[in-house]
Formats: sequence, C-alpha cells, structure tokens
Amino acid sequence: MAMNFDQARQNMVENQVRPWEVLDARVLDVLGRVRREEFVAPAHRQLAFADLCLPLGHGEVMMKPVLEGRVLQALALKPQDQVLEIGTGSGFLTACLASLAAHVTSVDMHPDFTAAAGQRLKAAGIENAELVTGDAVNAWQPQGSFDAVVVTGAVYRIPDRFLGWLKPGGRLLAIRGESPVQQVLVLTHEGNGRYREESLLETDLPYLAHAEPPRRFVF
Repeated sequence: MAMNFDQARQNMVENQVRPWEVLDARVLDVLGRVRREEFVAPAHRQLAFADLCLPLGHGEVMMKPVLEGRVLQALALKPQDQVLEIGTGSGFLTACLASLAAHVTSVDMHPDFTAAAGQRLKAAGIENAELVTGDAVNAWQPQGSFDAVVVTGAVYRIPDRFLGWLKPGGRLLAIRGESPVQQVLVLTHEGNGRYREESLLETDLPYLAHAEPPRRFVF
C-alpha cells in the first residue's frame, strides 16, 4: 500500500516534534507544510519522517526531525530576518528557514549538494534562498552580515569568522564539542564583541569539513 506522506508528515509533527518541546506555531506549521520526503534520497523516501539521521553522502547526514524543530525554534526567526546557513545538505532546513525569514544564503562545500538542493528548492517553490558552493570554515566570505547564522554540522570550536558575520542582536546556532557528546548552542551578539551563550541540549552529528577536533597522537 502506498504511503500517505501528508498523514506521515502530520504524525511526525504531532508525535515526534511537538513532544520534544517544540511549541512555536510558525515552526510547527512549516514542518507540516514543507514536503520533507522530496528532500531525501529516493532510497530513503519511506524513512523521511522516521526519528533517524538519514545519510546524505560525503559522510554527512540529515538531522532528525526533532532536532530540526528545536533548531528552528531556537533561532526565533522574524519575517524580515536575513539568514546564513552553513551546510546546505539536502536543502530541507534551507526550505524551512526560507519559509520563516526574508532571505536565506546557504553555503556548502560540496557542489553536488548545492546542485541537488537547488533543484529541490525550485520544485518546492522556494524563491528567497541563494545557494553558494564554498568552504565557510576557511575561505568563503559572505557579502554583509546576518540576523541569524545556523551551522548544520558539528564544530570542535566555533570559528571566530562565523561570529563576525552576525549583526548586533543576531543569533548564531551551532553544535559544538567532541563526539559523542556535543552541545547545541545559541550565541547572541550583544554588541562590542560580547556574546551571550545558551546551551539547549546534547546531540551527536558529523563534523563540518575542516572543523573536526585536532588529531591526538597515542604512543
């Protein structure tokens, strides 16, 4: 029997995301509208709404729906916000961010991710997202600054350059630490180089390229 994706999507929202303390009505609405099944690999379409991280290639994964919900809620996006996403991945979170904010710039170092996400976003009718291929950790530099920056892969340390892309009052969400215990953090730019840090929860995700822990030599 064919899967009812609309029903599965609503079940995901009501039975997984909402019980994980995601109560923001705009976030729940977006997760219920954006067709997550269109952003996963065809081989994983039946698992699009499962409580799992789904593989994307290049050793990277798509976050669990519950974590996506917490991330979107923590960013507290306003309709006029300019958002930077570091790590486009499948493009699903990009679509959700674009549905909550004025514009999203999303950068990924893998050209195949950028190309595939662009096709998915176009098919979904998302027109306020710009996709860029580049290495945000070391080289790529955006034009301007942002109200929110979200880092979708883990980092051992948050690069200073990421914080420099925030407007005063802006929020940066990142997953920082050493696997298997990493912290989902929100840093709020309070002006004059000061950042207020809030820890939301623990998780474990693959690292962004060039943001892994330093190698330790054992003798």
